[in-house]
Amino acid sequence: MSVIRAFIAIDLTPEIQNKLDEVIVALKQHLKDAPVRWVPASNIHLTLKFLGDVSMGNLETLKSILSAQASASRPFEVSVGNLGAFPSATRPRVLWVGVNAPPEMGALQYAIEKETTRLGYAREEREFSPHLTLGRVARNATAGDTRRIGHLLSTYKVGFLGATRVNAVHLYRSDLRPDGAVYTRIFSAALEAQSEAR
Repeated sequence: MSVIRAFIAIDLTPEIQNKLDEVIVALKQHLKDAPVRWVPASNIHLTLKFLGDVSMGNLETLKSILSAQASASRPFEVSVGNLGAFPSATRPRVLWVGVNAPPEMGALQYAIEKETTRLGYAREEREFSPHLTLGRVARNATAGDTRRIGHLLSTYKVGFLGATRVNAVHLYRSDLRPDGAVYTRIFSAALEAQSEAR
């Protein structure tokens, strides 16, 4: 049975992706030679659920789950800005830009998490924290590398980068290639605009 790697995400506008690219370029200049794997800005999405390996036989069920949960959610707006790291600025493993989102997004993500867990996909252990991953610090980073990255995180500020209205959620396929991951959108589910009709 064929299997794909997949995740569920919200798309960003090209304008926000361009701003994220500017941030990445600036961070690269500040962190020359630091062991960070940077994410191409065109690949940056707001991930709601990383599914991992998905059998082709489960795709239709996943599409149904996505359609049902999206149709129960109203469109909403998210704003993007601020720089941070997981698990912390002093022990950075993942560098990110934050996402400020209304409760509607949290409810949508929770519903998707709940339904995909019932289907057999692993529940995320950490509480959902909306963010956009800019880069990942390599495991072989030295203590000096970590200090340098931590210092930059404490001094380099990223302000408001933009806002976008979310009208749909998407199911993406992820193919890992030698030159990086390639993402292909395989399904989209529109959020019902019930609030607009009233």
